[in-house]
Amino acid sequence: MDRMLYTAMSGAKHTMDQQSVVSQNLSNVSTAGFRAQLQAARSVPVLGDGALATRVSAVTTTPGTDFSQGPIERTGRTLDIAMQDNAWMAVLADDGTETYTRRGDLQLDNDGVLLSVGRPVMGDGGPIALPQGAQISIGADGTISAIPQGEGPEALVDVGRIKLVTPDEQGLTRGDDGLFRAPVNEGGAPGVLQADDEARIVSGALEGSNVSAVDAMVSMIDVARRYDMQMKMLSTADENAQRANSILSIQG
Repeated sequence: MDRMLYTAMSGAKHTMDQQSVVSQNLSNVSTAGFRAQLQAARSVPVLGDGALATRVSAVTTTPGTDFSQGPIERTGRTLDIAMQDNAWMAVLADDGTETYTRRGDLQLDNDGVLLSVGRPVMGDGGPIALPQGAQISIGADGTISAIPQGEGPEALVDVGRIKLVTPDEQGLTRGDDGLFRAPVNEGGAPGVLQADDEARIVSGALEGSNVSAVDAMVSMIDVARRYDMQMKMLSTADENAQRANSILSIQG
């Protein structure tokens, strides 16, 4: 009887973890540059003083990320950029480390600092600051040009260049903040990737999420039904145990 309980219990726990991953993907179906999380499970032996070779549990793991390209849509907005191929943009994380993202809906703060979801975009020498009120344009190589307020096209000057990298995507690690990090270096500090002069972007466009809303909804329904089935299995195991105890009990 306890074999049935172990099977249903570990399966239900795995299903709840899978539901969390599916929900996270579905909630970001419209987030620019989002990369879907992958989820899997593996069996492990139950440890402890009463461990038996026939008892196993399921452990949920997130083995990686789906790095497939999302759809690119033209927006016409000057500060919207879409990374081409396997190019990534460097941004400064909240902890001060350099991280990487594909999200290209950029903004300017009150000081003219270029931001991606509130995080400074990195340039050749650090965060990029743009002149206030200037007319901005971004080139295919990430070079940012500006025409000062009140000036004509002849006053066009380069004011910075977005740091673009082309990492080995399988070596990137997704953080809890949704940003990706390079492997740590020999000293254990967060790694920093070299800028790639050949990396290219599309200005005035955004790369959409690579999450399929239809697939995510189908997965959510499947996971919900599987969880219900495992709950029914737990209930059945409990009922069977109660009946067995009733049969084996000594009647007065």
